[in-house]
Amino acid sequence: MCAEPGHYKPLDAPVGPEPVAMVPVVQLYARDVPGLAFPAGTDLLQILWCPLVHEDDQYAANPRLLWRSTELTAAGTAAGEPPRPHTVEEDYLPRPCTVSPTAAVEYPNGDLPEELADLLDERFDDLKEKQGYCYFEVATTQQSKVGGYPGWTQPPDWPHCAGCGTRMEHLLSVTATEPGMGRWLPLDDRDPRQGISAAPSWQAEADPAALDTFGHDMCLGDLGGMYFFVCRACPGTPYTHRYDC
Repeated sequence: MCAEPGHYKPLDAPVGPEPVAMVPVVQLYARDVPGLAFPAGTDLLQILWCPLVHEDDQYAANPRLLWRSTELTAAGTAAGEPPRPHTVEEDYLPRPCTVSPTAAVEYPNGDLPEELADLLDERFDDLKEKQGYCYFEVATTQQSKVGGYPGWTQPPDWPHCAGCGTRMEHLLSVTATEPGMGRWLPLDDRDPRQGISAAPSWQAEADPAALDTFGHDMCLGDLGGMYFFVCRACPGTPYTHRYDC
C-alpha cells in the first residue's frame, strides 16, 4: 500500500488520507530469464508501483522492487482477490499481459560516446542509404527489457550507489514503446493470422489494430520509461530508478 500524503491524480479531486493499493507491473521468474543474476535465496523479481503522480518522485508513479522466493511467496499467499487501488492515473495502470522473453543484442543509443558517434557517422549514413534503416532502428532496443542499455528519451542520467559510490547497473526498463515501435516484436507474439509480419524481428511490421492488443498499454509520458538500477556490491542489493518522458 502507498500511504504517501502528496500523491494525486491530475485534474481530479484530492485522493484523501486512505492508502492506495500498489499495482503489479513486472513479475519475472529466474527460470525465464537465465541471464539475470538473482540474489542468493531468491528466484522471483517483482516490481509494483503506486498508480498516482508523486511530485517528489520525478512526477511519476512511485515504484518498489522486490526480490523474493517463490517457495516463501506461495506459502504466504492469501486467499481471495488482491487489494485494488480505489483511484488511479490511467497512464500508470498496466493492462494484464504476459512477457515473451526474447534475446536481442543491442548497442548504446544515448550512451554512445560522442567521439565514437562522430567517427561512425559516415557508416551510419551509408547504412541508412543502402538498407533504409538507421542505427537507432537496427542496433538499439527500445521496448521493455532486462539488461542492455536504458532507452533514454532525455540525456542519460546514470545513478551512483549511495553506499559505495560506484555507478549502478541497469537492471531493467519498463518503457512506453511497447510493442509497436523500435526494433523488434517478441517472437511469440508475431502471428501472421493476427496481422503480424514474419519478417526478421527488427523489420517486423504489423497492423496497428493487432498491435493494440499487445503489451501493458501504459503511456509513460511522451514515449518515456522507468529505468531500474541496482548495486550488486553492497549488501541487500540496493536499487533506485530514473524516469524520463
